[in-house]
Amino acid sequence: MNESTKLINTAHCPDTIGGKPLNTVNPPLFQGSTVLFECCEDMQRAQSGQYGGVTYGTDRLPTQRSFEDALRDIEGGHLCRAFQSGISAITHTLMAFTRSGDHILVCENVYGPTARFCDQVLSKFNVQSTYVPSAVGVDIVDFIRPETRVVFLESPGSNTFEIQDIPAVVEVARSRGILTVIDNTWATPLYLKPFELGVDVSIQSVTKYICGHSDVLLGAVTVGERWAEQFARYYKTLEIFAAPGDCYLALRGLKTLAVRLKRHEQSALRIAQWLETCDLVGRVMHPALPSHPQHDLWRRDFSGSSGLFAFTFKEDWPQARIAAFVDALDLFGIGFSWGGFKSLVTAGQYRRPAGSPYAGKTVIRLNIGLEDPEDLIADLKKGFAAAGAAGQSSSS
Repeated sequence: MNESTKLINTAHCPDTIGGKPLNTVNPPLFQGSTVLFECCEDMQRAQSGQYGGVTYGTDRLPTQRSFEDALRDIEGGHLCRAFQSGISAITHTLMAFTRSGDHILVCENVYGPTARFCDQVLSKFNVQSTYVPSAVGVDIVDFIRPETRVVFLESPGSNTFEIQDIPAVVEVARSRGILTVIDNTWATPLYLKPFELGVDVSIQSVTKYICGHSDVLLGAVTVGERWAEQFARYYKTLEIFAAPGDCYLALRGLKTLAVRLKRHEQSALRIAQWLETCDLVGRVMHPALPSHPQHDLWRRDFSGSSGLFAFTFKEDWPQARIAAFVDALDLFGIGFSWGGFKSLVTAGQYRRPAGSPYAGKTVIRLNIGLEDPEDLIADLKKGFAAAGAAGQSSSS
């Protein structure tokens, strides 16, 4: 046999070494496009849809399946599928469960790209979207039409942190055969159990707390039994898959999620409580604070809180003063996303169709990472001092 042929036909990785199975703590990472069959009969069975194994690289390689099974179990759902990003998980969920002529209800505090997809893409397929109040409950009945098929919640919303009355919404929707979906990224499956509250679909931006290191883009959708088969067919038809390396990191992140999330929770609460004592601060938007408008709903439905919250200043500061505050921070990186080990800050204004107590105000959003909270408080104090100096300078 020619050496070039030998090179191509070298043996695959053995299942055993020295007669002993290799059993690492983390599962092996599978990467590949072509999957070889043992015989012609297996290939023919695959072509007729009768083959039970993996047939191609897009057919959810073992690393992806391991991650999906682990997340499905902790979510308490029936089926889980991974996606290339959080927004991919959201958009494909909406596509999978709607068709032309349908109407959906979307909580108005959802992630911005979710709303843009509804307005700019779903609308092209004659799927209409109506935005309901951020703290909607049983009053969602007022927005339902005969053609309403989906209710999309995000509780709390990741910018202004309103919470919906999830059981009340579910009861109204279920009585009318309407599918309920929730973006559960903020609480993760550890601190909110949507399926126990009757929700049909739970979405995670795995990029955030589950991965936890700001180096992966990944999403996941977990579906209850009633809708699982429909979603599985959609996923398989489009040959959606997630990168094996990202699924490996997500599976690894799940192992430490409980430890990390507890630290995020404790540090964020410490800083949020301190901010409520600051003269410059107007309102702190953290569901676990008694001052939050839906704090009672949070206590009823959630078992914990995460590290993302926001606040406003008492005065409506000009942009230059806001910038002075943000730019003076050393430990808070200026950047989008959240859920990672490094603290982050963003500043922006958010409009709500139904109105908001934060209309016209700049919302300062903090992702509290794994740094010592006292160091982060000292950093925020420095930012406040810089903003105060900028205010004096502009008034003189």
